[in-house]
Amino acid sequence: MSSRSPLSRRALVLVAAVALTTPTAVAQAAENPYERGPAPTTSSIEATRGPFATSQTTVSSLSASGFGGGTIYYPTSTAEGTFGAVAIAPGYTAAQSSISWLGPRLASQGFVIFTIDTNSRYDQPASRGDQLLAALDYLTTRSSVRDRIDPNRLGVMGHSMGGGGALEATKDRPTLQASIPLTAWNTTKTWSSVQTPTLIIGAENDSVASVTTHSERFYTGLPSTLDKAYLELAGASHFAPNSSNTTIAKYSIAWLKRFIDDDTRYEQFLCPAPRALAISEYRDTCPHSS
Repeated sequence: MSSRSPLSRRALVLVAAVALTTPTAVAQAAENPYERGPAPTTSSIEATRGPFATSQTTVSSLSASGFGGGTIYYPTSTAEGTFGAVAIAPGYTAAQSSISWLGPRLASQGFVIFTIDTNSRYDQPASRGDQLLAALDYLTTRSSVRDRIDPNRLGVMGHSMGGGGALEATKDRPTLQASIPLTAWNTTKTWSSVQTPTLIIGAENDSVASVTTHSERFYTGLPSTLDKAYLELAGASHFAPNSSNTTIAKYSIAWLKRFIDDDTRYEQFLCPAPRALAISEYRDTCPHSS
């Protein structure tokens, strides 16, 4: 059973349902209020763009506090309500441009996405974790799109040392709803205090952060009771997350939808464990408990 406790969300739904009297109103209240977009299909989450039109805005390093600025990608329509938000950090010596493809691709599925630059390109994972959290704080309190964001539905992602930073962020802020480290690098291997559902994505031929010394150990170092998964990209290198990748996008979307939006319509893509030529190994703790 997961150590995360999202009962407050579901309690609100149940209270609303009980308070209403007509069968139609009760049925509507019983639906997940965080679902965004139509029912997913394999083609819809593999597409380069989802159902939401998006815009973007730049955040200067001069206006940022605790991180190096970045680019916010967001759905243009608010007809369906507020959205969950995700901050994404690049790897060692890299700029946000190395992960920019994820911005519009994930935002078009119904998220506010913030790809960030770090204060220094040489920042270590712990610092990158702090910067991811600072970026989320900026998003929800100071950004021009803050009114579009549900501050209780937040997640983190990152590549290489940025992925190590995503692990650090979840350790420091257990209220985060989802984390996806991409070919992550970190000298810490045990993450027993993490409470955030975590999808570790490794690369089979990674020679920078070998899966045997990094991604696989991060997965086993997370609590056995946690909703977690390990996806290994077949034949891929450490730099697979730096260019458009359907496998990374597909399962990242499914993970974010499942745990940030509590949208069980996406469970089908995660449980039972997916099998594909692009995946050399997959581990999980299905069925998911939260």
